[in-house]
Amino acid sequence: MHKITLIPGDGTGPEISEAAKRVIEATGVPITWDIQEAGQDIFEKEGTPLPQRVIDSIKKNKVALKGPVTTPVGKGFRSVNVALRQNLDLFCCLRPCKTFKGTRTRYEDIDLVIIRENTEDLYAGIEFNKGSEDAGKLISLIKELSGKVIRPDSGISIKPISVFATERIVKFAFEFSRRNKRKKVTAVHKANIMKYSDGLFLETAREVAKGYPDIEFEDKIIDNLCMQLVQKPELYDVIVLPNLYGDIVSDLAAGLIGGLGLAPGANLGDEFAVFEAVHGSAPKYKGLNKVNPLAMILSGIMMLRHLGEPRAAERLDTAVTSLIAEGKHVTYDMKPRPDDPTAATTSMVADAIIEKLNYSPNGN
Repeated sequence: MHKITLIPGDGTGPEISEAAKRVIEATGVPITWDIQEAGQDIFEKEGTPLPQRVIDSIKKNKVALKGPVTTPVGKGFRSVNVALRQNLDLFCCLRPCKTFKGTRTRYEDIDLVIIRENTEDLYAGIEFNKGSEDAGKLISLIKELSGKVIRPDSGISIKPISVFATERIVKFAFEFSRRNKRKKVTAVHKANIMKYSDGLFLETAREVAKGYPDIEFEDKIIDNLCMQLVQKPELYDVIVLPNLYGDIVSDLAAGLIGGLGLAPGANLGDEFAVFEAVHGSAPKYKGLNKVNPLAMILSGIMMLRHLGEPRAAERLDTAVTSLIAEGKHVTYDMKPRPDDPTAATTSMVADAIIEKLNYSPNGN
């Protein structure tokens, strides 16, 4: 019996979480769900979007499946996702992007893995508010140390990149490549401009790569990578990046395969693992039973593999692949036209997948 923390999320999170939960249960894998609420609604009730009980639950159970949580833009609480990653030292964000037959996309045969460092860079949360006393002190110190003048009406974010965190994430990328018979790792940076942060990331990645002579290694400047992913995505395999670039490139790669509705993700550390869809909470669709649950279901497949349930994961993967190829029981975003009256609801997608699992030749 596996005990899993389930964080339904907010916005459309509870709907897609319920769909994923039902589908995973239909594989027959014995799971007990420890349901923990987090996000905007809990912030309004408890004064924090991430109560300590949520973190304690994940620490106890080791594995969590999480729905999307709303993050306010420019004000309010900081990201629940970032807080979870930092509290649990989930240093790796693993986001595979693979095309499925039947999706509406300009590309075929995309098979990329984005590996994003999760704990540092501009997402470290080291910020100084415009006009604050601390911002003024920092501006004065920077002028004293470097001679650089920062305007007094500036907000400031600090970008730390360490040897420790870079070694850890690049080693993960190479070890993942070995386990999964991947052929190439590409490290991404802007070392031509940020010589002491991105430069350190690149220097460290090159050192780590020396220990993996069986896997091809290259590096790319971030802007060049983005252009080439659009033009020639077949050139890439496993891509390892600092935090901010990894966030952006994950969405770009999702665009290559048909959108965020098909982009799963996992946040992994040495002790804990949190599986979640890449997309956000889409609060304007809350309660409409309309949004695509497949990204969270695909994240559930990753979770099943992590739990040591490969047979169930493969059965569910086969059912999802078949559903997408048929194109009948899919949500509006996967139809030729978004106003297609035959579009399935969130719950209908789950129902159709469960039916496929029940009628599988190898099913229960």
